[in-house]
Amino acid sequence: MPDRSPEQDDELIHAAHASRYHWGEIGTLANLGRGEWQISRVYATLGRPEPALHHARRCLAYIEAGVGTEEWDLPFAYEALARAHAVAGESFESRRFEQLAREAGDGIADLESRDMLLADLETLPGR
Repeated sequence: MPDRSPEQDDELIHAAHASRYHWGEIGTLANLGRGEWQISRVYATLGRPEPALHHARRCLAYIEAGVGTEEWDLPFAYEALARAHAVAGESFESRRFEQLAREAGDGIADLESRDMLLADLETLPGR
């Protein structure tokens, strides 16, 4: 939604954190990483680089632990870092993580998942 109210922005943040909290109670490390990805995406969408970077880094840490992950988890963790660094105005780091996402994405066998990654990468700020 391009035109959100401050209350709708808050709702996005609270919903993402609530989802991550619940996965923390019953999920795997992969679920936690995906929850961190979602939170990072919300903050990046809202133009808030510091929390976007924090949660993108947490996402990568959970995914690198490798418990219960799918082949698309690591490329999307890199995508989160590329997006968060772009929002922070750190174009070198953004491009670096975008390249890592593309390289890791080459290993995604499921075409729909690979296409989702590539579509997300096309929406990185500054592209």
